[in-house]
Amino acid sequence: MKIQFLGTGAAEGIPAMFCNCESCRNIRKLGEKQFRTRSQVIIDDIFSIDFPPEAFYHSIKFGVLLSKLKYLLVTHSHMDHFYAHDFILRGYKYAELAEPMLEIYGNSEVGKVFSECTAREMKPEVAPHVSFTEVSPYSILNVGGYKVLTLPATHSKTEQALLFYIEKDGKGYLHLYDTGIIEEGIYSFLSKNNAHPDVVCFDCTFTDKTYGVSVRHMNINDNMLIKRKLEENGIASDKTKYIISHFSHNSNPTLERLEQIEEKYNVTAAYDGYIIDI
Repeated sequence: MKIQFLGTGAAEGIPAMFCNCESCRNIRKLGEKQFRTRSQVIIDDIFSIDFPPEAFYHSIKFGVLLSKLKYLLVTHSHMDHFYAHDFILRGYKYAELAEPMLEIYGNSEVGKVFSECTAREMKPEVAPHVSFTEVSPYSILNVGGYKVLTLPATHSKTEQALLFYIEKDGKGYLHLYDTGIIEEGIYSFLSKNNAHPDVVCFDCTFTDKTYGVSVRHMNINDNMLIKRKLEENGIASDKTKYIISHFSHNSNPTLERLEQIEEKYNVTAAYDGYIIDI
């Protein structure tokens, strides 16, 4: 299983789009290696988790062929994770399709956003090539031969955001963002369904900062709490690899600072374009 982190920033990006704080000014000076676009992970080049406004940029920056994308899991409807306007371009005179169908999975609000954003411009020639399936937490899906477990995120008061465990050929990836501390039922559900992730990726929006932390996101201390519980429940082991991502500009996530966190907590800080093969 090939996992590529195309975007590793929070909603505002890094440096933040409209921000003139000291951190953003410094990151602009440091240059492109420090920049982070909004969240997208792609598995085996055909299976995406989230689809931000930068999806087009990701495709040309990292050579991702979106024409081959078959499956899309959406964590929630917020713009930085689901930019549905782009799907009107999947066909007709805009695109010669390598794959006839793109299957989108998400909660009911994701379905509403998809309908709203495509209502004005979706052509009848394009519509048959994009499908939407509503899913809820604690479901077991077979998506093109991938085993997918859907989990409840602790993130939004207006919709039930989702987390995902994805497995293929005995290799597993656990995607834990956008979310705060996860609910206890997740551990028993993962254990019951024999989920043993080789890689876990945490929301680490606040890095090692303790001020300003909300129940909607996490810092490295929250990550370590979940790591311990995954191991105590026999879900993860000493061979499991832990990745942190979804950084906010408020946490000043320069490469230098993240290297210190990596060393201290034995995690890997993802960057835009980072690839891990399992």
